[in-house]
Amino acid sequence: MTQRLKLSVLRHGPLLTTITIFLLAYIIGAQLYPAMQRPQAFFNLFINNGFLLILGIGMTFVILTGGIDLSVGGVLALTTAASAALLNLGVSPLVVMPLMLVMGTTIGLGLGCLIHFFKVQPFIVTLMGLFLARGLAYIISLTSVTITDPLYKYLALTPIYLPFFAKAYIYIPTLVGPALLVVAVYLAYFTRFGRIVYAIGNNEQSAALMGFPVGRTKILVYALSGFCSALAGIVFSISLLAGYGQFATGVELDVIAAVVMGGTLLTGGVGNVIGTLFGILIEATIISILQYNGTLSSWWTRICVGVLTLIFIGIQSGFALRKKKS
Repeated sequence: MTQRLKLSVLRHGPLLTTITIFLLAYIIGAQLYPAMQRPQAFFNLFINNGFLLILGIGMTFVILTGGIDLSVGGVLALTTAASAALLNLGVSPLVVMPLMLVMGTTIGLGLGCLIHFFKVQPFIVTLMGLFLARGLAYIISLTSVTITDPLYKYLALTPIYLPFFAKAYIYIPTLVGPALLVVAVYLAYFTRFGRIVYAIGNNEQSAALMGFPVGRTKILVYALSGFCSALAGIVFSISLLAGYGQFATGVELDVIAAVVMGGTLLTGGVGNVIGTLFGILIEATIISILQYNGTLSSWWTRICVGVLTLIFIGIQSGFALRKKKS
């Protein structure tokens, strides 16, 4: 029993650490700035970072296979620019949204095929995808394009008031991230696809020898990441009611940091999407504290996230070594 408990702690240690750090950060922030004690302040974390959660879910699956996807920010920006341009041409949003999802999935599928069939490092291929997507976004427009579509405005400006929380609300796009998280948990833990993803991350050669479709799964993982990037782009464009190639510059690094802080190993095979959620909440809490402070530079967010990422890498390494010894 003691051995089983020890293994359980080693297995879930990084996730528990992430949750603990989030709770401590939020409690400290709430003590320093009483405004953070209001329920709305907590729900604002999801309102302001819903797109980041969507990106993080796709990135988690990629990193679990031992890969990386640097194209997510570019695909997000391309989605916003293309959406705005099509909507302003009079194309129905009911056509634009599925079209953007197909575009993002196709880009991810293409990157996955290049990685698998040509044996090119994911870092190089997805960096190329980032440049390609950003470039296409600037071809569409060099400036920000305003979205005036009635459906987008309705989705962006209609609050959903929450029961049991006085005057607390979220917006319709805020629900997309949590809904996708539920689907991701099911995919990761209750499907063959999820088991193969973890098997590839643990040992790709062993997974192939066991007869798993390694190549197909890796391609599907990048297609999933592309889908999530496009979906995040739709949510982002609805929130800001605009499209621009400069949107979300450097967001891919924020997403990777959140995934790592969530307990997912960069070498693959260890981690989960629940941890990614709390990694994003940690980043969001740091930003909120700085905003309530009002005197500190926004670069402190980068410093704090960088330090926390290094700490989590050390924690993961410690748990991994102890797991091997046991």
